[in-house]
Amino acid sequence: MAAPTYEDALATVTAPGARFEIEDVEVRGQTYKYFKNTAPNLRAIFDTARTRDGIFLVYEDERWTFADTMAKADQIADALVNQYDVAKGDRVAIGMRNYPEWVASFVAITSIGAVSVSLNAWWTEEEMAYGIEDSGAKILIADRERIERASPALKNGALQALAVRAEGELPPNTRHLNDVLRPNATLPDVRVEPDDDATILYTSGTTGFPKGAVSTHRNVLSAIMAFGCRAQVRAAMRAGQPPHPFPIVFILIVPLFHVTGSVAVMLNAFIAGVKLVMMYKWNPERALELIERERVTNFVGVPTMSWDLLESPDFAKRDTSSLMNVGGGGAPAPPELVRRVDKSFAKARPNIGYGMTETCAYGPQNDGDDYIRKPTSTGRTVPVLEMRVIDVNGRALGPGEVGEICFRGPNVFRGYWNKPEATAEVLQDGWLRSGDIGRIDNEGFIYVEDRAKDMVLRGGENIYCAEVEAAVYEHSAVHEAAVFGTPHDRLGEEVAAAIYLKPGETLDPEVLREHLAARIASFKIPSRIEIRTEPLPRNAAGKVLKRTLRDETTSR
Repeated sequence: MAAPTYEDALATVTAPGARFEIEDVEVRGQTYKYFKNTAPNLRAIFDTARTRDGIFLVYEDERWTFADTMAKADQIADALVNQYDVAKGDRVAIGMRNYPEWVASFVAITSIGAVSVSLNAWWTEEEMAYGIEDSGAKILIADRERIERASPALKNGALQALAVRAEGELPPNTRHLNDVLRPNATLPDVRVEPDDDATILYTSGTTGFPKGAVSTHRNVLSAIMAFGCRAQVRAAMRAGQPPHPFPIVFILIVPLFHVTGSVAVMLNAFIAGVKLVMMYKWNPERALELIERERVTNFVGVPTMSWDLLESPDFAKRDTSSLMNVGGGGAPAPPELVRRVDKSFAKARPNIGYGMTETCAYGPQNDGDDYIRKPTSTGRTVPVLEMRVIDVNGRALGPGEVGEICFRGPNVFRGYWNKPEATAEVLQDGWLRSGDIGRIDNEGFIYVEDRAKDMVLRGGENIYCAEVEAAVYEHSAVHEAAVFGTPHDRLGEEVAAAIYLKPGETLDPEVLREHLAARIASFKIPSRIEIRTEPLPRNAAGKVLKRTLRDETTSR
């Protein structure tokens, strides 16, 4: 008997009476497809953890059970409400590395109807001050380094803080978190509605200070349910195959303040009731050690992290046979990487997802045989999320036509915090304009060609950087590559590339151009190629800082 097709599996998983049955729901004047069995709020899904046995969080040598995590969350919630007068709708900021207390704080904040404000742990003092002031945070829960960066607001009394893993003397208006927690405290009783605000995550905008993307409980839960639906479809398509011998275990290799870390990984692990292995910071050798030790099955990161695993000198020494899925999102994965992942692991298949902070991380997903068949596509969506491509006049385009990609669904955020004009620019009649350029084929697979702002316009020709990067990555000496545009007097822009090589490799720019000439049109070949001696600069989410590279290249 043949395995079910994607369409057949999807129909079964979303059928009436099924876990992912779909119905219509009206939200803010828009009617969306919605999973009927979606929980009413995040608090409800956290409550299910109270009945779970076993380990939930692994951090270094610490092991937190589900009961440990919920007990800590209850204590934090009790302190926020009864000692700091945090009420429903108040903003509470989290600023720390990936510690277990980040998770417990998030659970506490959202369970009492407050809004969790995720502060980027890489921010400077000035950026921290902006995020705290912009969100109107009432209190900050942070580690020592972030407490120090917030000290100006603490010293002038504009903010109070609770310090995590911070020994010794603290700035004014700051107390040690453990000093305010009451043993056996219970979660305060607060009614939380589906369309109450749940999170503010700051986008890494290309200019100026970032914008705070506000998502409701319904938005976040819709994304989690969509991820779950897609996983059920994948399982249904494997009907008849031997089950995987290891229980599901996620490894957290991206920051929790990023939507991938908090929603796609942490919350999915929470709702599925599976173990989450946390890394203090990204290091491929440490990741391989943890994958072997904890029998990790799911690896979700940006493409460069998959490259790092494969290129690590420890890769062949470590047992990675537990891995089922290797991939993630955040940037297009070169087809060569897709092929290498598929060949290099005993059982793991490559996968990719395309989401945004504004979609609560959920978007089309591609994996397995489909991904091998269409390695430049980010895949398809489940029915609650609609996607279309539009031209510059807002007209919907047909299959294969290139334009701006738009999203519509219950997982799309409600807007930017206190920025109605910026919200109106991207949210139009329920559709989110992504700013990404792409197309949809006749099977419904989405292809992201490039960011609209990153696309190089050379003498009237559109050049998609992802296409050029994919060709560069096919050269065996290349470890990292970034393609971008730099100003040119006659052409408007010219194509430039920054390359970081594998250890021990050398590469002459002319040799690389010869390699590219056999793969892409001549006008797409970079006229400026820089072989760098250090890894390419990246932000905390692992994305290459092309603006930094562009500025450095232009100034030379």
